Amino acid sequence: MAKTVRVIPASPKIFRSEVTAEPRRRRTAGYARVSTDHEEQASSYEMQMAHYKNYIESRADWDFVGMYSDEGISGTNTKKRDGFNQMIEDALAGKIDLIITKSVSRFARNTVDSLQNVRKLKEHGVEIYFEKENIWTFDTRGELLITIMSSLAQEESRSISENTTWGKRKQFAEGKTSVGYSAFLGYDKDFKINEEQAQVVKLIYKLFLGGRSFYAITKELEKRGLKSPSGKDKWYISTVRSILTNEKYRGDALIQKEYTADFLDKTRRKNTGEIPQYYVEEHHEAIIPPDLFDFVQSEIKRREQNGKHSGVSIFANKIKCGCCGGWYGAKVWHSTDKYRRVIYRCNKKYAHKGKPCSTRHLTEEEIKRIFVKALNSLVEVKEKVIVALQSLID
Repeated sequence: MAKTVRVIPASPKIFRSEVTAEPRRRRTAGYARVSTDHEEQASSYEMQMAHYKNYIESRADWDFVGMYSDEGISGTNTKKRDGFNQMIEDALAGKIDLIITKSVSRFARNTVDSLQNVRKLKEHGVEIYFEKENIWTFDTRGELLITIMSSLAQEESRSISENTTWGKRKQFAEGKTSVGYSAFLGYDKDFKINEEQAQVVKLIYKLFLGGRSFYAITKELEKRGLKSPSGKDKWYISTVRSILTNEKYRGDALIQKEYTADFLDKTRRKNTGEIPQYYVEEHHEAIIPPDLFDFVQSEIKRREQNGKHSGVSIFANKIKCGCCGGWYGAKVWHSTDKYRRVIYRCNKKYAHKGKPCSTRHLTEEEIKRIFVKALNSLVEVKEKVIVALQSLID
């Protein structure tokens, strides 16, 4: 049998760049972005906003629905571009038919982000016009051109990032660095000491050397109503630890503790040897004397080696059991009645299988008497002890 072929004519529903006879007007939005806060960029941003508003309103086949924008935001990824994300959301919700923007690089410098969003919008009947490259995404050549232009824009971003990184690392090698003043307690611009904040730093070191734990220091600072580096009322253990271990307080600077791992998403990672670090001695005026800072570091290390540190009493973790080598800790007897009292006993007294430690418990009064007696015995031979200690130190 002879085959019968019947032609079904095409009925294209996509929009084209030229004005068509189709009566439906397209709801059109403009998008503008600049990546820095520089004055010349600010004027460019304002010009983009004004230009696209006037351009859209001048077209007889377009209805202006608004401008979307991001100012001082990088185009390498879309996560933090609130204006861009709102525009995509509105377009997918059917509020926009056409988006006008200056160029592919204004839309996105990341090839993957660019293509994903173009395809997503295309599936929902939303076209994009890139004015500089004269690309319409519903055009048959549109996606190929966008791929090429997005790749070029992404490589341009990579080149800018690498050049900036090279310049920064050259400065680091020369001992030049900066500090985040808004959240760095004790210093203002150019490492000038902020006297009021410096007193808080000194207090933290004093409390630590007085036997307080990191947690106890946070509670004391909150009790005194002192603000954290970020200006909050609440203090965290990590913040106190950072202040007690940051070499900048002794006047030195360790440069490049972190680095940007990916220029596209700006991921920051701790530098564990991936790139060089630079340690600059006597970089600026110290808040904490170097010898005191070093003593604090050794004390932090000692506490970590001894396990959990208690700052409840000056005698906590100071008395060692002669039987098992464990530390004495405070224990409360009769905590809920009139016979309540605090004693010190080996923390591992009953932790061993079989017979407990033979060392007895001590009251705080007994410990104080023993301490004074030991101190007085040292005072009698003070000169000899100092000479012997000095010899050991040397």
